[in-house]
Parts: sequence; C-alpha cells; structure tokens
Amino acid sequence: MTSKLNPKLDLTFERLIDVPPHLVWRAWTEPDLIKQWFCPLPWKTIHADVDVRPGGKMYTVMQSPEGQEFPGTGCYLETVKNERIVWTNALLPGYRPAPPNVPCHDDAQTEFMFTAIVEMAPHLVNGVEGTRYRATVLHADEQGCQKHDTMGFEAGWSAALDQLVAMVKKGI
Repeated sequence: MTSKLNPKLDLTFERLIDVPPHLVWRAWTEPDLIKQWFCPLPWKTIHADVDVRPGGKMYTVMQSPEGQEFPGTGCYLETVKNERIVWTNALLPGYRPAPPNVPCHDDAQTEFMFTAIVEMAPHLVNGVEGTRYRATVLHADEQGCQKHDTMGFEAGWSAALDQLVAMVKKGI
C-alpha cells in the first residue's frame, strides 16, 4: 500500500492462507464465485455483477438472514491481476461521483463511504503455495470507520476469507 494508514480512519487485517494468489483473484473477480463467499454466513450474497477494470462496476446484493436486501455499488480504481484490487463506494462505475446517502437501489442507502484495498502476495504456507492476504478499508471520516468497526469489520472480513479458502479447497 502506498499511503500510510490512519488508525482513526482505516481498518486493516492480514493473514497467511494456504491458497495461491491466482485462486484468490478468481474468487474476487468471478460473479458466481463472489456469491459463494463474499459475506459471512448466515448472510448471503445473492447477486454479483463486476467489470474488473479501472472504472468498472462492483455491484453486489447482500441478504440478511431475515431476507432484507442490501445492494452496494462501487467503482474499481485499480486492478492488478493476482496482486491487488482497489474499489470504492464513493464513486459509481465510470468514476461518476456517488451522491452521499442516496439510495443505491430501492430503499437501501450507503451508510459510509470507503475505499477497499485487497492485496495478495505469494507466500509459502506450511510448505505449500499460499498467499499473504491483506484487506484494508479507508474511510471518509471517523464516524464511518467506527461504524464499520462496530459492525464487525475484522470478524466479518475474516469469516468471509475463511469461506473463500474453504470454497477454493473444495475446487473451483
């Protein structure tokens, strides 16, 4: 990552996983795979539509256990195959600014603006080809960062990563 983290605005976690970067990349860039792991159970990702290139669309719909849907639209800022994915919900596809607190779809609203950075680097894990995986989320303000942390950023992103690893190990 090129910029220094601000502990008042940014959340991050890093893990070593025994899945190679090219399969982590596939899990992040193929809609049918995204739907299998992207949010921690018992939540589900029921729709994913991605155009993985700078300016492209990152769109998902998460569903709560009660059936409530939470759509999210963002824009990819940077994509380096098998290494790095950066997207934000502060922009719509094509780098169009996203109006703050305007419904993304139906009645759902963006709760806080962020930029997500997912980094994948080759790393041996227990003697097998693995990945040093780092997820960092940069927030627009302290309130958004605190809200994301309170929602369970580390636990949620970690559980989703566990689901990604389990999916890959079953075969994709």
